[in-house]
Amino acid sequence: MSTTPRLTALDALHRSLGATMTDFAGWDMPLRYASERDEHNAVRTKAGLFDLSHMGEITVTGPEAAALLDYALVGNIGGVAVGRARYTMICQEDGGILDDLIVYRLGETEYMVVANASNAQTVLDALTERAAGFDAAVRDDRDAYALIAVQGPESPGVLKSLTDADLDGLKYYAGLPGTVAGVPALIARTGYTGEDGFELFVEPQHAEKLWRALTEAGERVGLVPCGLSCRDTLRLEAGMPLYGHELTTSLTPFDAGLGRVVKFEKEGDFVGRAALEAAAERAAATPPRKLVGLIAEGRRVPRAGMPVVAAGQVIGEVTSGAPSPTLGKPLAIAYVDAAHAAPGTEGVGVDIRGTHEPYEVVALPFYKRQK
Repeated sequence: MSTTPRLTALDALHRSLGATMTDFAGWDMPLRYASERDEHNAVRTKAGLFDLSHMGEITVTGPEAAALLDYALVGNIGGVAVGRARYTMICQEDGGILDDLIVYRLGETEYMVVANASNAQTVLDALTERAAGFDAAVRDDRDAYALIAVQGPESPGVLKSLTDADLDGLKYYAGLPGTVAGVPALIARTGYTGEDGFELFVEPQHAEKLWRALTEAGERVGLVPCGLSCRDTLRLEAGMPLYGHELTTSLTPFDAGLGRVVKFEKEGDFVGRAALEAAAERAAATPPRKLVGLIAEGRRVPRAGMPVVAAGQVIGEVTSGAPSPTLGKPLAIAYVDAAHAAPGTEGVGVDIRGTHEPYEVVALPFYKRQK
């Protein structure tokens, strides 16, 4: 196995913009271009441009593509209309989460599964194995796409200036084929920042042309290039889970408070059904640790893995933490015992290098955009 990071089609452009690069899930990706805070605030108030080409695209086609995905994933994928998308998960037989996914239905018998970069090979292998006996083909399309996202309140106007696609008719969790700045693209509206925005799946050879066109079109409204660092603080404020932090193979969707993505009512068996039914019963009878938000009363920043404490006892663990540019305080997402999970619960703190710093328990998300 090569240890040399993979490069996106925009690698040279990122470096020309002075990006600080980092190895992320085997890819060389921009961490930031200048100020993380400025990039974060641009997405919240104007618009930001992201290279997300590290995400893993897997195409599933064939007469039984829907049946395969209904068996392989926990969601009701056969019920997704053409042109729509669904957030779902792929689980192990024991119910542990292998990855969270977005599945787009591109046609009657064609789907695109988008996996997290760190799990793309795992998801590809699992889908390929689970396809046995189905009249469907699983194809690795990671090299077929570059993925550019434009996020923020000004993003619809920026994109409208470059396309005649019906953006007003494009609902949340939907996608449609179109042309943006002369580039053929799948235009999606899913997002991972808490803001309105769009994802553009294009051939890698067209990525730089599209990026430059979006940059030029967004200049008048303050659009800036954004790296992975502000993507993390944006999704943290929006209470969105990150695989490897809030989601792992040791947790079921019910442990993560995302049992709603498991559709027991769909026909037939699916991988993990029995274990997930048991997990649902356990969660109903004895709630496990719950995922909550924590807002610092002081200035010290919590980090993943730090213990959450109350009355001198460990009651949970931080899964994600960072300073919040929007709220002006450090934030954390944490799993805590159900007895301490209610918003407003007093006496809860985070053990930061031996000091129990006080935190307020709140419901997620921390931030919700104004419609």
